[in-house]
Order: sequence, then structure tokens, then C-alpha cells
Amino acid sequence: MTTTVAPGRVKRVGHKGAGQLAPGNTVASFEAALAAGVDVIEFDVLCHRGELLLAHSSLDARRRRCLTLAEGLACLADPRYARVLFNVDLKRPGYEARTVDLLRAAAVLERCLFSSQFARCLDRVKRVEPTARVGISVGGWLSRRRHRWNRRVVPRIEAAIVSGRFDCLMAHHRLVDSDLVARMTASGGEIYAWTVDSQVAIERLLGLGVTGITTNDPRLFRLPAGPG
Repeated sequence: MTTTVAPGRVKRVGHKGAGQLAPGNTVASFEAALAAGVDVIEFDVLCHRGELLLAHSSLDARRRRCLTLAEGLACLADPRYARVLFNVDLKRPGYEARTVDLLRAAAVLERCLFSSQFARCLDRVKRVEPTARVGISVGGWLSRRRHRWNRRVVPRIEAAIVSGRFDCLMAHHRLVDSDLVARMTASGGEIYAWTVDSQVAIERLLGLGVTGITTNDPRLFRLPAGPG
């Protein structure tokens, strides 16, 4: 079963490309996401042994040969991806300027939304590139471990969006409800729900009016029929 999504209503975000269709953060995954018609490709950037890699964690980087960010951008900068936006997820602080420089050199910087569970990562991105769009990510194991997510956090995120510190909230889909969507929207921000691989969850989020939904399987969104 698939869900029909009206064009422009919600951004279809492919997690690590299309992580359920091919190994994530790889050219094969990006190609699968492109074929599925995503609006946004999310990919992870991690500094491992001094090198910027497309990897979700240090364990991921140790267990396989990961693309470098430069190699990944050589694929994503291809004209076939010209209509696709990118969600650049910074896994750790410390390499923001290097990442921005490579994205700028690949001529894709203006199509990027930066996200991180570390607010200081986003602050550093803004210092390097004040026009960059950034979103704070909440609800994963890191947020739970550090006790950083509860409803008392919401006013701080609202204030950060109003002030221009953040542009949007990237929230684990179980945290997203009508109140959270309304508060982010009223603050002038966007809200993205991640990572959603359940048909029931996708239907619920579509009804709430989120800006985007991140999934490992973009086939869950049925694309509009083309001409003819």
C-alpha cells in the first residue's frame, strides 16, 4: 500500500538516499532515491581519522569503505540531481567549515539544509555561512541520553526560530503532534519528521501538515502519474 502525496504538500526526504533499497550514504542509495522521485536526499557527514566521510557513526566508518564527502558530492552535483535538495546531517561538531567549503565548491550549498543534534554545529555553520538554513534535530538516542527533549524544550526552540538561530525542527516522528506542528509554524519555522517507515505513521503525519517526512523507502510515497 502506498500514500498519494499532493505535489508541494510535503517534501519527500530519502534517508541516506534510500536506505532500505540500497546501503545508505552510497551512490547506489542516492540513485535509488532519485529514481523514486524524492524531493530531498538526506546524507550524513562524519569526520573520521581526519577525513570527511558519508557515514552515520564511527562504527559505520570502521566497518565499511565509506564514500568521502567529495566523492558523494561528485555524484550529487550531477545535473540529473538538479531538482533535488539536500539535508546535510552533521553527526559531530568540529568540521562545519570544511563541509561548507566542499558544498560551496560543488555548487550545491544553496540547495542544502543543515541538521544536527548539536546546536553548536548549527551555530558554527551560520557563522561560516550566514545564509545557510539549519534545523535542530531532536528525539534520537542522543537526545534521550542527555535528557534534552521534553516539552519544556519547545519554548526554547520557538525562541531560537523566531530569532533566526534555527530555521526548522527535525523531530523523531513519535514526538510530532498537532500542537508541535502549530507552534513551529506560528514561530515561522518548518518541521520535518524522521525516520518514518510505517504506512500508518506516514498517514498520521500527512494529516498534521508537517513540512517533510524522512523515510528509508521513498516508494511509500506514490508519485503523480506523468504525461501520457
